[in-house]
Amino acid sequence: MLFLFSITWGTVSGWYTPLCLLLGVLYAWLLYRSPVTLDSKARWGLAALRAVAVTIIAFLLVSPLVKSVSYQPQKPLVLIAQDNSSSINSFKPRGFNLKDFNSRLAGLKRQLGTDYDVREFNFDSNLHQGLITNNKGKQTNIAAAMRQLNERFVNQNIGAIILATDGLYNQGTDPQYEARNLKTSIYTIALGDTIPRRDLLISNINYNKTAYLGNDFIMEVLAEAYQSQGETLRLTVAEDGRVVYTQNIPVNSPAFRKVIPVKLTADKKGVHQFAIKLAPVTNELSTDNNAETVYIEVLDARQKILLVYAAPHPDVSVIKQLVERNRNYELKAVQTDKLSSLSLADYGLIILYQITPSDHIALKSFTGDSKVPLWYICGAQSDMIDFNQAQNTIRIIAGRTDVQETFAQPAKDFSLFTLTDSTLSKLNRLPPLLSPFGNYGAASGSSVLLKQRIGNVNTDFPLMAFNESNGRRTATLAGEGLWRWNLAEFETFGNHSALEELLSQSIQYLTANANRQRFRAYAGKNVFDEGESVLLNAELYNDALQLVNTPDVNINIKNSNGKKFSFLFSRTAQSYQLNAGTLPVGNYSYAANTQWGKQPFTVKGQFTIKPLNLESRQSTANHRLLYGIAKQSGARMLQPSQLNQLTELIKKNDNIKTVVYDDQRYSDLIDSKWLFIFILVLLSTEWLLRKREGEV
Repeated sequence: MLFLFSITWGTVSGWYTPLCLLLGVLYAWLLYRSPVTLDSKARWGLAALRAVAVTIIAFLLVSPLVKSVSYQPQKPLVLIAQDNSSSINSFKPRGFNLKDFNSRLAGLKRQLGTDYDVREFNFDSNLHQGLITNNKGKQTNIAAAMRQLNERFVNQNIGAIILATDGLYNQGTDPQYEARNLKTSIYTIALGDTIPRRDLLISNINYNKTAYLGNDFIMEVLAEAYQSQGETLRLTVAEDGRVVYTQNIPVNSPAFRKVIPVKLTADKKGVHQFAIKLAPVTNELSTDNNAETVYIEVLDARQKILLVYAAPHPDVSVIKQLVERNRNYELKAVQTDKLSSLSLADYGLIILYQITPSDHIALKSFTGDSKVPLWYICGAQSDMIDFNQAQNTIRIIAGRTDVQETFAQPAKDFSLFTLTDSTLSKLNRLPPLLSPFGNYGAASGSSVLLKQRIGNVNTDFPLMAFNESNGRRTATLAGEGLWRWNLAEFETFGNHSALEELLSQSIQYLTANANRQRFRAYAGKNVFDEGESVLLNAELYNDALQLVNTPDVNINIKNSNGKKFSFLFSRTAQSYQLNAGTLPVGNYSYAANTQWGKQPFTVKGQFTIKPLNLESRQSTANHRLLYGIAKQSGARMLQPSQLNQLTELIKKNDNIKTVVYDDQRYSDLIDSKWLFIFILVLLSTEWLLRKREGEV
């Protein structure tokens, strides 16, 4: 780092400098002009000391500034992103040595030398620090790796990105769109094999995660066969180890694809494992992708939900669409003028969209007599007076009928149920809802899930909250515009998982009040993916049916081999939560127990950890994608054998160079301590010389 400084001026002219010098000389002349006992040399020396000291003091009174400039060079960043997914190792070309390639990739840092700042990363579903020597990633998200690199090194001198991958991804959006946000050269290393080889695989299965007892349901199996013309695909489906379906399909082309509908019957309640397999053929590339396992929950009946609205709104269709993606729920949307034709007692939850029970006589009568859970959603069409009188969760003091944009800000102390970190992060990034303009407050006993962020200001105003009073659970969302969230989430993340989880978890909490047990313990979901943290919740009610969490809650989780895992639930504000971490693939049962007073409670349940076989569903590398990414960034796609050319390409790229940043700072010269020390030395030297000569 180079550091320079100079003296400059503020609001005072620099022409005062000669005047300061004249003042110093005049002061010294007046002091030493008369004949004294000192000889001529001593008198001139003392006069010079006094003149310099006075000149500096006068100069300081002019208030000059010291300009300091520091030059900080920043080497170009070269970011190496290595694909850690298992497809790299499973489907490598003949003669390709992955261990040797990884070693040569690690050697790039040494070859580029000290002129570049080389950072090394690997990625699967997320970005990780450093390079790896084995490929065990279960999922691949190239777009997420690029986005995280861009966010981590924003506003820094990114010279180049080296992306070593086979171009296959099974999570996230198209990497080419994310690559456009990286204003740098992206050199791609094309791994994997683009030549189709003899292989049978199950590339996709379309199915509903729930079915209903006694009903038929269909799974659609997409089977593929490469370089296997003349062979026969033998498909078998086994339910909980028992074969329930078989079919033989002749392969009549070198690149064969066929969607096979499999019709089954749900004849037993519970979570069932379905193993779908293709019998292997001779000289097949890999048999890992010949089998897939799915889990389907068979239910007795669906939870019925009623959505009542006064006028059509895009939010209504979004709520219906997303709620019914959870096969546990059946939602009926109806306008208030058609409400009389329904039997309200058939519904376990009523969602009131910008209305209150007082808007319809039958609705008011039913909600007054029953304890059915209610979910209020207010907006521009809401009557704030009726809204405040109807619910006791969020209070809004509105002086006028205007609306304002409010962003969702997840509350840190919410504990009624658990949303995943991914969902909380997404909610924080979604566009604003339209909320009634006014002052907000949470009613006594309310639990706030989302707070309002207005512009860039985080507030304590509640946006979504829950409450329980007199045996009824209620929720309130103080804003309309869920259709915006729906579109924005799909555009940004390629799915609706955050909004689905928010609606599903809210409905699950609200409807859990019906047929309430004193002690409940339940998993966040019945089927977890391999590598996903297992989340469990527990609730304990006292004799007055009030939530308590005084006693400990223990749980024993047991796998199919009889191995036990024991845990203690953590207390939240009102209930209990447990993050059991990641568990091996398999079926698990659990028993949670606690005691209130002298009364013991025990709850049993089960869940499943299913394997992730996403990496085995594609065996042919996508080098076209890698070529497109490299070309649009102005770089090149290289084969692994050309890795030694990469160092020279980077060094010859004129866009990859060191950037020098200068930092200019101004400070008053009078703040410099060394100057005061110098003045003190001058005056002290003069005084000592005069004392020695007997002049003091």
